[in-house]
Amino acid sequence: MSKPSLKSVAPIGLPSLPTSIAQVGTITKYELLNYFRSRRFFVLLIIGIVISAIFTAVVGYYGIAYLNLTSALVFYSFWWGNSITLVVILSGIFFGGDAISGEFQNKTGYFLVGNPLRRSSIYIGKWIAALTASLIIFAIYAAIAVGNGIYYFGANIPYQFGDSLVFSVLYLIAVLGFTFFFSSLFKSSSMSILVTAILFLFAFSLIELIVSRLAQIEPWFIITYGAGIIGNVLMDPYPLTQSTRGPGGREVSTFAVSIPQGIEILVGYFVITAVIGLLLFERKEFT
Repeated sequence: MSKPSLKSVAPIGLPSLPTSIAQVGTITKYELLNYFRSRRFFVLLIIGIVISAIFTAVVGYYGIAYLNLTSALVFYSFWWGNSITLVVILSGIFFGGDAISGEFQNKTGYFLVGNPLRRSSIYIGKWIAALTASLIIFAIYAAIAVGNGIYYFGANIPYQFGDSLVFSVLYLIAVLGFTFFFSSLFKSSSMSILVTAILFLFAFSLIELIVSRLAQIEPWFIITYGAGIIGNVLMDPYPLTQSTRGPGGREVSTFAVSIPQGIEILVGYFVITAVIGLLLFERKEFT
């Protein structure tokens, strides 16, 4: 009878370490619980419901005829195209703004990294938790919009709305990648949240306006410009870049991002910022 080799004998009394996937799942689970316990999920949910209630009240009070909502496509463009980017940005701020920086500020990361957990698993688990919580808010907001659309126009849901839904999720993914980058860059939660909020709510739009209107340069390098496909796809016909003659015979261009270009911008922002954010988190020391 042959003896078993030493390589085939498992150590006795030593527990096996969880796999990377198991670590990610554990981090995701407890991060979601933190969102619920801190009530930030419910605060954002209430904000989304309030925005939906305002749109519902406005359309119900004035009527679709007064608001010139002549078709289902125009209705979804009015409702979804004018508001979903704000919901996405708020989701990024609420769930991603302090996801990493909070571990440094509150010193909780010192005890977290002391466990046999890969930092990449912590980072990815937190990002998946933020995406999951955001998608729940996103789904509820979309359901209310569709419910109103069905009430006024029946089951006539334009296919462009489905495209806009997909682009909105892509924008959400890019925004979370960006917010996690800034959350890894700063050790202060308030600083990371403040910078993220200023950039997405004011700075990017202002830069886009200056670059496109004054400098007459297409702002292809700005994430909010790429997010323009969310509202543009709900327009018929799809808006295109146009050139007109301004005062003094100067040629003035009005830029409109194309769908392939918008997808490239959003995917590029996510890949670059998510990778840099992970590298920063891997290198930063807890004290």
